[in-house]
Amino acid sequence: MLVMEREAGDLQRLERLMDQERDALRRDRYRAVRLALQGKETLDIADRLDRSRRSVQDWVYAYRDGGIDAIQPKPRPGRRPKLPREREAELRSRLDAGPRPEDGVCTLRGKDVVRILDEEFGVRYSLDGVYDLLERLNYSCLAPRPRHEKGDPAAQQQFKEQAPFLSRP
Repeated sequence: MLVMEREAGDLQRLERLMDQERDALRRDRYRAVRLALQGKETLDIADRLDRSRRSVQDWVYAYRDGGIDAIQPKPRPGRRPKLPREREAELRSRLDAGPRPEDGVCTLRGKDVVRILDEEFGVRYSLDGVYDLLERLNYSCLAPRPRHEKGDPAAQQQFKEQAPFLSRP
C-alpha cells in the first residue's frame, strides 16, 4: 500500500503524536499511517499492530483523503436520556425537598424515585436506570439511617448507662 505524505512534515508530526498519545487505539491509528507512509503493506501493518486488515485500510484511506486530523474517531453522541436535561433541575428540587406525606415513606429510595419519575415526570426508568441517573446527578445512594419520630436521645443514653454489665462495650 503506497501512500504519499499529504503535507510536508506529516511523518515527523505522526511520530510526535504517537509519543504523546496515551490511548492505545489512537496510537495504533498513527502507527498504521506512519508504517504506510514508510511503504509497508497492509497485511504487514495489520500483523505488526495486531489489528484487522480492514481497520488498517480504513485508517490509511482516511489519512489519504483528509490528512492526520481525519484519522481521529468521530464522536458518538450516544442515546438521549429519557428524562430531558431541562427537567433535571426540577427532579433535583423534588428530591432535595425530601419525601412528601403522599409518598408514605420517611426516606426516598430507588423504587420511590422510579415511581416519582413515572407519575410526576411521565418517564419510565428501571431501578438500575434510576441509580445511573442519580449518580449522573451527583446523588449518593448512601444516606444516614432515618431516626424515628418518637425516638428519645435522653432515654437511649439512660438505657446505655443502666444496661447490665455484659451488654456494655
